[in-house]
Amino acid sequence: MKRVAISTLGCKTNQFESAAMVEQLSAAGYEVVPFTAPSDIYIINSCTVTARTDAETRRLIRRARRLNPAARIIATGCYAQVAPGELEKMPELDVVLGNSEKQIISDLLNGTAYQVSDIAAISRAEPLNLTSFAEHTRAFLQIQNGCNSYCAYCIVPYARGASRSVLPDAVIEGVQNFALSGFQEVVLTGIHLGAYGLDLPSPTSLTELVQRIDAVNIIPRLRIGSIEPNEVTAELLELMATSPRICPHVHLPLQSGSDSVLARMGRHYTSGFFRELVNTVSAALPTVFIGADVIAGFPGESDEEFEETVRLIEELPFSDLHVFPYSLRPGTRAASMPGQVVPRIVTERAARLRSIATRKKATFFASCIGREFTVLVQSYEDVTGICRGITTNYIPVVFHDARGRVNELVRVVIEWARENSCSARILPIE
Repeated sequence: MKRVAISTLGCKTNQFESAAMVEQLSAAGYEVVPFTAPSDIYIINSCTVTARTDAETRRLIRRARRLNPAARIIATGCYAQVAPGELEKMPELDVVLGNSEKQIISDLLNGTAYQVSDIAAISRAEPLNLTSFAEHTRAFLQIQNGCNSYCAYCIVPYARGASRSVLPDAVIEGVQNFALSGFQEVVLTGIHLGAYGLDLPSPTSLTELVQRIDAVNIIPRLRIGSIEPNEVTAELLELMATSPRICPHVHLPLQSGSDSVLARMGRHYTSGFFRELVNTVSAALPTVFIGADVIAGFPGESDEEFEETVRLIEELPFSDLHVFPYSLRPGTRAASMPGQVVPRIVTERAARLRSIATRKKATFFASCIGREFTVLVQSYEDVTGICRGITTNYIPVVFHDARGRVNELVRVVIEWARENSCSARILPIE
């Protein structure tokens, strides 16, 4: 039995696809081992969002060669899709496969050195078969791939192709498979999740899909991944507010709080629209966790434009922020824009935004003290008796007295807040 190891960089879509590759390879007779272990084959599932992630892919390729000089080293994923020729120059690498080739990875491990399909020519999203997931309690389900937006800073449409959706029946089947495998939560993921269904022969929407999943009641918890601000519908919010299954957790890519920067980015909303949306979400879902992505130092970002972003973030009830220092990405419109911000200022601005994020998270956690939540128990430590889990609204919690209840839903009350989690007391079973 040959051993294969996979390392995954990037988004939840990549994580889902790596899990699907693991299942496919296991079914084909391979033994899947940790990436740090000796292996006959190493697969690096790459990301290419920034130049830094490209460099990390190259580092992992060299590391794999050091782990076993005789191993077969394979790169796939978005970096391999966008720049296969660049990777082929690496003497440590044996095979370059595109994103579409993940579907048949077990057939290609011993194939030619270069096999990257034209992602732009792919018009259908084929569901990847998957019934297990490494996390054991929560599973990601890819329901959409690709993006048509072409934001100025983003290389993803070139790496993932046009937006395309998995058929609703196949999505329902995927949720059902995870439920039958014992998972308590499914997270719907995609590259442009809010565009789900628009490309199908009988067009539908993300809201309609979520309604259907909720109605069949086959999974205890359903979580929705990142969704564009102008694609959060009133119907979706109402569904989240009334369903006991849909988690009150919203992640929105803000990117900037300055209208002029948003326009240069190619974003299709204004800061005023975003402000109104967040306030609407907060009012509709009283305990909602609201996360956001923000980019610091986009080309041409002036001091005043950055302060506009700071002011917007300060006044809104965010629970956390994912802060990205702008990184020049060749192949994007932003790479050739004038006014590239010097790295020192980008770093300073990112640090300031992260400081605000830390304070926002602390405020949100503190607001939950004394409240009751349902928690999915994810782990139990025999030595300490500490359990760890996640609430419906995405708060990491630690608590005791739940031995033997991993992968169960329990009720807790939050007692005090830490920097990155909350401590809770488990409530008796009613």
